[in-house]
Amino acid sequence: MNKLNLGVLTLLLCWGCADAPKDDTPWVDLFDGTLNGWNQKGGEANYTVKDDMIVGSTVHDTPNSFLTTDKMYDDFILELEYKVDSTMNSGIQIRSNSFPYYQNGRVHGYQIEIDPSDRAWSAGIYDEGRRGWLVSLENNPAAQKAFKQNDWNHYRIEAIADTIQTWINGVPAAHLIDDKTASGFIALQVHSIGKDQKAGTEIAWKNVKILTDSLLKYRKEMPLAPVVTKNQLTVDEEKNGWQLLWDGETTVGWRGARLDDFPDKGWEIKDGILTVLSSGGEESAAGGDIVTTELYEDFELKVDFKLTEGANSGIKYYVDTDLNKGPGSSIGLEYQILDDERHPDAKLGNHEGSRTVASLYDLIQADTNKPINPIGEWNTAHIISKDNHVEHWLNGTKVLEYERKSEAYRKLVSESKYVKWPNFGEVDRGHILLQDHGDRVSFKNIKIKPIKKQ
Repeated sequence: MNKLNLGVLTLLLCWGCADAPKDDTPWVDLFDGTLNGWNQKGGEANYTVKDDMIVGSTVHDTPNSFLTTDKMYDDFILELEYKVDSTMNSGIQIRSNSFPYYQNGRVHGYQIEIDPSDRAWSAGIYDEGRRGWLVSLENNPAAQKAFKQNDWNHYRIEAIADTIQTWINGVPAAHLIDDKTASGFIALQVHSIGKDQKAGTEIAWKNVKILTDSLLKYRKEMPLAPVVTKNQLTVDEEKNGWQLLWDGETTVGWRGARLDDFPDKGWEIKDGILTVLSSGGEESAAGGDIVTTELYEDFELKVDFKLTEGANSGIKYYVDTDLNKGPGSSIGLEYQILDDERHPDAKLGNHEGSRTVASLYDLIQADTNKPINPIGEWNTAHIISKDNHVEHWLNGTKVLEYERKSEAYRKLVSESKYVKWPNFGEVDRGHILLQDHGDRVSFKNIKIKPIKKQ
């Protein structure tokens, strides 16, 4: 090569260098070439370090495995690269947790999917151990095509406040607005495998780096419209027969327990939240209880609720609004909502502890190890009633169960305040009720899944 051509080549290379933007992001490495700062939860898949990579490989007869950061993260921007065997399924957990009371320590939380199958939902958002798919990619062909089979793929994940956004190889993939979990660890998943799948298949991760400061300065523009979960059905809920019991905006589907219409006072709808207002703590003395216009037989019900200090309320089911025409609340089985620390009802009841939060009011005490979030934070009540077997769940943990109409149940009723109501709680169909007990309590994400008789 002559001197002239060499000079031209040097000049072109310099121009190329000038055009390439320098990444001045103050990244912090999450992987320093060792597994210091990481620990394994769940299954027993193999994690090793090889050539500046974390390598995970599958093992038979073990559940999903997670290599988790010791440190917890709330708001962050995360980038990493991975290369996955085409027969595997995997994911990146963010804002995830493992608690002894939650399904024996099961890892749960947001997962950024790694999906080399023909479905191609890589960088979609799945809720591991909880709600299932939140953002799938069947309507995002550009992101589906961006995945590179048997090659390195790059993820960018932004989790800021209630918004999670993902990119795969620079292509926008998912945009979620959801406030279920604000903080947790980051984890690298090796999925469990069936007996017919080959053990020892591998996924490798490298260049794992995070940013936790000045996030608004470094965040990227996201052109995709968000998937909003507040008062909406998730992908899996819709597929599995769930229905919205409250639309987040109107009073459609609800009325006063003793009215033909919704109460004109005592209840407030604002910013997608339904709130019973404070009126001094007296039962059903302001707007009064509200009930569904429909009746329900077997069902699953989920309701997010938020208490204020010292507050009392309840979710009732199998309610017969014709039973009690006098003062007080309408009659039905009650999932208690209460500030156990500050409301005197927590120490009352005809059965010890049976008026504490998540208990079957005045009949059965909820597990004392129940996971309750602090006052001012959201909790999730979950009631399952099928073939007279009833379960109360709180924040993903079962806290009590009983057999409706059984002799043991009837004995409890005979020893309770409900003894004066013949066949209490034994109607085949009834309303769902949200109670006005004179204290400020808020509700959202009210959903029901009617269960059809076999």
